[in-house]
Amino acid sequence: MLGSGTVSYEVGGNLDATCFGGIAAVHRLVTKLGLVDQINEGLHLLKVHLPYHESDHVLNLTYNVMCGGTRLEDIEGLRHDTAYMNALGADLIPDPTTAGDFCRRFAETDVVELMEAINAVRPQLWAGRGGDLLGPVAYIDADGTIVPTSGRRKAGMDMSYKGIWGYAPLIVSLANTKEVLYLVNRPGNAPSHQDAATWIDKAIDLVQPHAPRVCLRGDTDFSLTAHFDRWAARVDFVFGMDNNHALRTRAEALAETCWTRLHRDATAQNATGQNATGQNAAGQIRARRDNHKQAIVAERGYLNLELNYEDVACFDYQPGKCDRSYRVVALRKNISRSRGEQVLIDEVRYFFYITTRTDLSAEQVVACANQRCDQENIIASLKSGVGALRVPLHDLVSNWAYMVIAALAWNIKSWFAMMMHRKADRRDYIRMEFRRFFNTIILIPAMVTRRARAITIRLIGYNPALDRLFTAWNTTERTRFG
Repeated sequence: MLGSGTVSYEVGGNLDATCFGGIAAVHRLVTKLGLVDQINEGLHLLKVHLPYHESDHVLNLTYNVMCGGTRLEDIEGLRHDTAYMNALGADLIPDPTTAGDFCRRFAETDVVELMEAINAVRPQLWAGRGGDLLGPVAYIDADGTIVPTSGRRKAGMDMSYKGIWGYAPLIVSLANTKEVLYLVNRPGNAPSHQDAATWIDKAIDLVQPHAPRVCLRGDTDFSLTAHFDRWAARVDFVFGMDNNHALRTRAEALAETCWTRLHRDATAQNATGQNATGQNAAGQIRARRDNHKQAIVAERGYLNLELNYEDVACFDYQPGKCDRSYRVVALRKNISRSRGEQVLIDEVRYFFYITTRTDLSAEQVVACANQRCDQENIIASLKSGVGALRVPLHDLVSNWAYMVIAALAWNIKSWFAMMMHRKADRRDYIRMEFRRFFNTIILIPAMVTRRARAITIRLIGYNPALDRLFTAWNTTERTRFG
């Protein structure tokens, strides 16, 4: 079915086109939000601005990531794309070596200033169309991750508890809009909670004026009991608690009447229209294929664990560093154990969650705590989709600066989504993976015409989805920015 004839390639000398047609709309959004001025006012790394300012370097690195770049060397290709530079209204952009040197100029205070400059433009979006995404509760999630590197001469790297050399950045994000509020690079041996309270406090100060209610979430590493009383006076929180002797003793002493059966929500449907029970919208159950994995486990006599049921109960508990007691939700899992055909004694495991939320039932507290796991998708996108958690430079601070600048590309995706007219489109684009955003919004063949300050982007070909999108964008440009 595949045929081939004579193929000839021609270069059109009178056509100024680029494959990154969507970058002009992104740059327009960034400019109108005032991010350029915020960066130039807050960041002072260059003694002379000939010809570049600090914002030129930051956005040059960010747009390289947004255009699919994975290395600093990819900037070189953009420097020779005249249509790309015309779309940005630029006559020249920094080369890769200059961009790397810019990151090496950062000190720790400079990276913090850059994050604060980026955060300064968020309230415009949260006070506008993004406001409905923050209600009724804005969730601030915190977690650490490991960024491995095979380099041997990267200052500040260390070995993690998993035996992996690299860095251990802390990520504080806003679950409602999937924005990264703070990204802090640390040595690889740093525990997840190291200096987390400082950055959580900064996130509270940033979000609280724009949200009706704020709730902190984190795993057991972030149950910093010394800060509970102070946080409880301002916001709510739901944290996991370690299965220590005191909590386990309290849970085992509860009467059986205090426990209620936990029923997980099984209403979510997959792409085939089926929910967790295998039923589709019509109530029909599709026949399931044999479980080959289970058969191999039984045949080889491996230890097999299967969840039978879950129970929840509540009690009050006062941590040693707190002046008041808090609500603790205990989750008891009954797990059957077997090895081949031999049935072993059932195992009981306890999980604990401490919270200030009295408006939620015990089941809802467990569900709220489990929803924090969505932050793992943000971290995965920063690693593989955006490529923000890379270490292309020589020390901890310069790599920290690069991480923050590259993560700005992920934040811009959320900002672009919040500017869309229809609420359904806003939520869809916020949940969109970065690679799909790149293919849908940025990677668009277009002809670029630049006359003075007016830039015209003419899309090559017709796509109904893009037509609807850019019609909405042009309407947004007129109504929001004037």
